Amino acid sequence: MTQKIVAANWKMHGSKQSVATLLNELQAGLGSMGESQVILFAPNVFLPMLETTLTGSDLRYGAQTLSEHESGAYTGEISASMLGEFGCQYVLVGHSERRHVFNESNDVIAKKFVQAQTHNLTPMLCVGETLAEREAEQTWAVVQTQLQAVIDVAGIAALANAVIAYEPVWAIGTGKTASPEQAQAVHAQIREFLTTADKNVGKNMTLLYGGSVKADNAAALFAMADIDGALVGGASLKAEQFIEIVKAI
Repeated sequence: MTQKIVAANWKMHGSKQSVATLLNELQAGLGSMGESQVILFAPNVFLPMLETTLTGSDLRYGAQTLSEHESGAYTGEISASMLGEFGCQYVLVGHSERRHVFNESNDVIAKKFVQAQTHNLTPMLCVGETLAEREAEQTWAVVQTQLQAVIDVAGIAALANAVIAYEPVWAIGTGKTASPEQAQAVHAQIREFLTTADKNVGKNMTLLYGGSVKADNAAALFAMADIDGALVGGASLKAEQFIEIVKAI
């Protein structure tokens, strides 16, 4: 049985005031999550606010990245153990912006995945292709390579304690969205690939779609057989829009 999840990636947005307002509005507007789960991925400086505000809440939260190192002389980095001390339960690993803006390799991402699990954080592994790769009909080759890099280091069984988010790079922050059918096709390939390696992992894996998800397209995406929720960017910064997306699940 897959878990239904709607996750918010605030990216590098927010202030103390705007985050406090957003958290209050989300708590007031969402109520009980039922069988679904909402996860907020905030900039690290706001994690103490989330820890204080969300204690006892149904809302979960996590960080947008972490270091692949346990500790050491890595100025500016944040370790998995540090995130755990602030109540984080999840962490994004391999978001497209980390891959393409900060040049994180598949090898580094695999190491981050392992670090997260070593400290009892659930990694949300992001995979996806660029527009050039899609036009070259390389979508599945790219996604499979990204998945295999983690499996080679962590093992297929480790994915039982993870979430996967498919985010076509060409649809992030562009206003373009993969059609429900396009998204479903890749989600189905991911599930089949995982099921071939481990039947239970594939069957129970929660697969999220990320890429310009909004209130007006969420329901159609969630209606697809292998789309178990969404990783939401811009729309997650507006409580009313995000709440509508959560309701659609």
